[in-house]
Amino acid sequence: MIVPDARRAADLGVSTMDIAEAARIATSGDYRQRLAKLNLADRQIPIRVRMAEDSLSDEALLSLMRVPSNKGGTVPLSAVADIRTGSGPSVINRLGRARQITFTAELSGRPLGDVMNEVNELPTLKNLPPGVRTQPYGDAEIFVELFVGFALAMAAGLFCVYAVLLLLFNHASHPLIILMAVPLSAGGAFGLMFLTGTLLSLPALIGLLMLIGIATKNSILLVDYAVIAEDEKGMDMHDALMDACHKRARPVVMTSIAMSAGMLPIALGFGADAAFRQPMAVAVIGGLITSTVLSLVVIPAAFAAMETFTRRFTRGEKRG
Repeated sequence: MIVPDARRAADLGVSTMDIAEAARIATSGDYRQRLAKLNLADRQIPIRVRMAEDSLSDEALLSLMRVPSNKGGTVPLSAVADIRTGSGPSVINRLGRARQITFTAELSGRPLGDVMNEVNELPTLKNLPPGVRTQPYGDAEIFVELFVGFALAMAAGLFCVYAVLLLLFNHASHPLIILMAVPLSAGGAFGLMFLTGTLLSLPALIGLLMLIGIATKNSILLVDYAVIAEDEKGMDMHDALMDACHKRARPVVMTSIAMSAGMLPIALGFGADAAFRQPMAVAVIGGLITSTVLSLVVIPAAFAAMETFTRRFTRGEKRG
């Protein structure tokens, strides 16, 4: 092994690259494109010049190898590096200028998340030396990027929905009430996926994004009718909410049933490429069940609580 001495090399004007270049040329020869060529009639033969194989084990001989210096002339290798017998990697891969070792494993049909959890529980990975860290690569890296991208898409979708509803209702609290249906649908989606043993994958994430629009649509029907009943029909808040639930329950339930019926064949595995789309259908059906049932209870309660708080806060400001 040839281990450069950074301090001595810097004093003599020798870089680590110069040491590596000299050692490489002496032990294995120069790059193929830099080699001298013997021109024959029909081809060129590269001429590689290097040390004899039996000389590579002679530390005294290797120490005499000359290394160029930027101060002019050359210096012996022993002056800028330590030569000793040892073992090391034949190839050093780097990622972001740091040494990298890649480990691969065959999943054999197992979920990637379960395999990653088992790998992270290995004692070797739990007791890494200082300066050593793990970084996802390959499918594991794609898996992490997928969830990060999904989180950003979900946040962007919720922000866009809130912005549009804010323009339509011209009220800051009403869009928040409508968006409360989103976690209700997410709970049902994850619950049905857990009961059916469906893995969280890209189609399932697409189904969760679809639920944002479906769940908010049901809430919009309730909140919009309650606001109209209060403003245009002169109803009090309680009567307006009861009337909205009574008259809007049928379209909400019919829409959810129609959507669930359309997704049911895919959830049961019928049709071409159903295995890929099945998680999406399961997530949508589970989210529709909980959002339809709970939105008729939670959204009116949240509307009443938010309106009561807003009106009391507004009265307090006016008195002040």
